[in-house]
Amino acid sequence: MEVRTRFAPSPTGYMHIGNLRSALYAYLFARKNGGKFLLRIEDTDQERLVEGAVDIIYNTLKEVGMTWDEGPDIGGPYGPYVQTERRDLYLPLAKQLVESGHAYYCFCTKEELDGRREAAAKEGRAFKYDKHCLHLSKEEIQQKLDAGVPYVIRQNVPESGTTSFTDELFGTITVENNTLDDNVLIKADGLPTYNFANVVDDHLMHITHVMRGMEYLSSTPKYNLLYQAFGWEIPAYIHMPPIMKDAQNKLSKRNGDASYNDLREKGYLKEAILNYIALLGWNPGTNQEKFSLEELIEAFSIKGMSKSPAIFDPLKLKWLNGEYIRALSEEEFLQNARPWFAQAGVSGMDEALLARLLQPRVETFGEIPEKVEFLTKRLPYAPELFQNKKNKVTPEVCAELLDVTIAALEALPEWNEAALHDALMGLVERTGKKTGTVFWPARVGLSALAVTPGGPIEIACLLGKEESLVRLRAAKDYAAALTA
Repeated sequence: MEVRTRFAPSPTGYMHIGNLRSALYAYLFARKNGGKFLLRIEDTDQERLVEGAVDIIYNTLKEVGMTWDEGPDIGGPYGPYVQTERRDLYLPLAKQLVESGHAYYCFCTKEELDGRREAAAKEGRAFKYDKHCLHLSKEEIQQKLDAGVPYVIRQNVPESGTTSFTDELFGTITVENNTLDDNVLIKADGLPTYNFANVVDDHLMHITHVMRGMEYLSSTPKYNLLYQAFGWEIPAYIHMPPIMKDAQNKLSKRNGDASYNDLREKGYLKEAILNYIALLGWNPGTNQEKFSLEELIEAFSIKGMSKSPAIFDPLKLKWLNGEYIRALSEEEFLQNARPWFAQAGVSGMDEALLARLLQPRVETFGEIPEKVEFLTKRLPYAPELFQNKKNKVTPEVCAELLDVTIAALEALPEWNEAALHDALMGLVERTGKKTGTVFWPARVGLSALAVTPGGPIEIACLLGKEESLVRLRAAKDYAAALTA
């Protein structure tokens, strides 16, 4: 049997982390087993559609390297792969269920249903459709259909007995049929609900393994009743536990949690994001934490999947992203960093030097503008910067050393790292002071910061001679004023 999995998102916005993980696990399982991975767009909920969302789905999957074997854009033997383009398939099948007694026409209005819900709430019980329209005679049903009365088609769930299904992670689950509601299969607009369309499409597309979120566990018995009503083979189920923000709250875009696009816009690498979400609910059984997509395919197995919710840890993702950044070649780093250099206004500076200073020090590319802000903006000095016990620096020492530093740098015929290094180390030798003591006033004077990517040599090289001297003179005046 050929393994066939699918990713079937609704185009309702950005690619959420949970959605991307669902796609990834279905992709990995198919590839690991030499099977097919399908993309299907489930757009029957027309009210929630977001313009451009389908392109986001395509672009995200392509960007992370998850290619599909069948889908809306490339076709396949079981297309079309967009549900609204398959709408003519569902109503005849629903009517077939009506004929067999597994479904029925329901003419209840929204107002009638709302009234019953309110009554149930007042009585403190969960609302469940009471099969009111199941008891209409064939003549009454036909009269309403002939008169054009709006209707839906509901599943006729047995009122007694149990329904069982087996999940690859959670084992066999059995529910009492009298706890299940009669789902709507066909809506008043003629389109199928998700609950009906996904069963029909999974069967017609020969899906062998349905991998989806654990929130669908409670609906699966109703899906199985549909499979049984049609006499179709039931696929294997693999329900994935949710990704949580913390112990109580699910990760949710609605609550401001990051989507894949948000993370990319913050400067996270696609490889790091994909690697991290693979570990949210799956354990390779080793200490390995960095995986390429090819390595994930090789290592992935259902046995490594967890039954427990996964906690999304932003700090762990950031750390992992930093590991990926440090593993980049200089050119790869620059390719990713250039848009951030442009945003920060440092594009005209020495790129190679910027890369050398920043690559070991950033965990996301989005940190770059803040890290280099001092290069394009003269920050205000603070008195405490000119006091440093470790380096035996006081305002008096700063003013003195800045004076000789300015003189030494003004005399330089060339302005590069080698020349700046020789000039400052020459001051160390002439003054008899420690390197840290000489370098500290220069660093503070050039940046107005105690901590910078790189020391005074690299900073001066990036700033250029004129700007460096302007800043050092201002720092000398500030230090002198502190001693007055």
